[in-house]
Formats: sequence, C-alpha cells, structure tokens
Amino acid sequence: MRSYEATVRIDASPEEVWRDLVDVGSWRDWDSGVDRVEGRVALGERLTLYATMIRSRPFVVTVTELRPREAMRWRGGLPLGLAVIERTYQLDAQDDGGTVLTVREDQTGALAWVTERSTPDLNPSFRQFCAGVKARAEGRSRASG
Repeated sequence: MRSYEATVRIDASPEEVWRDLVDVGSWRDWDSGVDRVEGRVALGERLTLYATMIRSRPFVVTVTELRPREAMRWRGGLPLGLAVIERTYQLDAQDDGGTVLTVREDQTGALAWVTERSTPDLNPSFRQFCAGVKARAEGRSRASG
C-alpha cells in the first residue's frame, strides 16, 4: 500500500471549508495544481480531475462518501478492484471554531504497483491544495467577520 497525506489548520468553520471542498468547479481558481474538475459532488457521482502534474492522465473517481462538514471520499482505480485509489477529505471541527483538514490518498490492491509506478509523489500537491483551501476559507472568513 502507498499513501499520501497533508494536514492543515484553518481559521474558518467546517461549513466554510466544506463550501470550498465541494465547489470543485472553482478549484482551479485557488489551487494551481488543478487544471479543471468535471462533474458534481454528490453521492455516487463520477468526477474527472485534470491535474497539472499528470496532464496526460485524468483521474476518474466516484464519490463514495459524503458527510457535509465532516468528510468526503472518492474511489477510483483499475477494474475489479485490482488497484484501488481512495482519496479522503476529512474535516475536524476545533473548539475555537477552526477546522483541521486532512487530505489522504491510499493506493491498494493486487496491481497497486501499476498506479504506484505511474503516480508521482502527491504529498507536495496535497500540501499545495491544503494551503489553497486555507487561504480561500480564511480570506472569506475575515471578509465576512
């Protein structure tokens, strides 16, 4: 199994952070690692992500978990579960009104080595994504506060 993960503390409510996470159409406006995302965030829906680091291979996933203001999970990979990619966006509400966001991807399955060999280190991209969510949510929070 191969995993990637990034975590960030955001001075904004889980509701504000959630708004940015599910608005995948605007990700490219604040995350320079994303060219575009096609589809809509809803349980069972398919999304296609076009990342700047792997432009030749879009990432197609299905939304498998959706708990507003708490968690979102996507699943993709090879047919028959031979290689499974699960990406989780976890929001943890803090006592002071802030949020801790964790983005994690796990690659498992009998042929996971195929995705491992063709996937660059995603940790820098996940850190960039977390920094973008933080800047966007905190900027909006300050503007309305």
